[in-house]
Amino acid sequence: MSQSFEPGLHDRAVSVVAFGGGHGLHASLSALRLLVDELVVDELTAVVTVADNGGSSGRLRGEFGVLPPGDLRMALAALCGRNEWGVTWSRVLQHRFAGDGEMNGHVIGNLLIVGLWELLGDHVDALDYVGRLLGATGRVLPMATVPMDIAADVRGLVPDDPDALLSVRGQVEVATTDGVIDSVVLVPPDPPAAPQALEAVAAADWVVLGPGSWFTSVIPHLLVPQLRQALVDTDARVVVVLNLSAEAGETPGFGPADHFAVLLQHAPDLQVHTVLVDTGAADEPDQLEELRHVVDAHGARLLVADVAEAPGTPRHDAVKLAAAYARILGGEAP
Repeated sequence: MSQSFEPGLHDRAVSVVAFGGGHGLHASLSALRLLVDELVVDELTAVVTVADNGGSSGRLRGEFGVLPPGDLRMALAALCGRNEWGVTWSRVLQHRFAGDGEMNGHVIGNLLIVGLWELLGDHVDALDYVGRLLGATGRVLPMATVPMDIAADVRGLVPDDPDALLSVRGQVEVATTDGVIDSVVLVPPDPPAAPQALEAVAAADWVVLGPGSWFTSVIPHLLVPQLRQALVDTDARVVVVLNLSAEAGETPGFGPADHFAVLLQHAPDLQVHTVLVDTGAADEPDQLEELRHVVDAHGARLLVADVAEAPGTPRHDAVKLAAAYARILGGEAP
């Protein structure tokens, strides 16, 4: 690894719980896994959204009535080691079948997870078994123990009344809407949180929310009543990692301050310690100043750091993100 994260900055290794789903959580976990290697983090847990209704996950959810496994699979792949065993199993887990038959589009890792769910009858036990097979650094948990849908109130879908709100239901449908999302809810509204996720939050030193699809991967965690209460009650310090850019469908036209404000709109009692934003925000001084104002008003601190793969890209770089996390966890001033 080309960069040292100076574990000497830290009095002790810490426990971290990372929330999200999809590619955003994969990036965050890839970064945090590097800090486990550097002895900055000693316990790493991922808590993953389970509302996907598209692709291989949606097909398996519809056929077997299980949690959608795709985001859980991606989190496990991110925690694989960097040795030959870990890299190989990560590739196997992520392999998607081609061809023209019924298996087209299915992912090996999804099938493996669902198969273990059927055999063991327990979501968490099965994920732990997959983690041991992969040599994963950390644990992956679902945010809730039943499948659910995301529903959004959306503006701009009624041509004669652009302010009218229409309800759009389903993760794929919400993520690709042509309107502007006003708010999101879960269906059912009070799914039971995974007990192990609640325990992990209670025991954590730090909690990380984001990056990821804001309305369908990040905010849903705050809509599970038990989980939101655990996040409000925990002594852990909460870090919010903002996306690198607005996302078509979910957050068109959003700046950094909009992302943070809408998160607080869905959980106004959440106490945030640090907000992390990429240096690209500094290219828009007005947006950065607006974000700083919102963060200060909430009593949080703002860290501006280079965490993008390249200027203008929507993807986080794992090594750069790990360096930013090390600064935050070590208590370094922004």
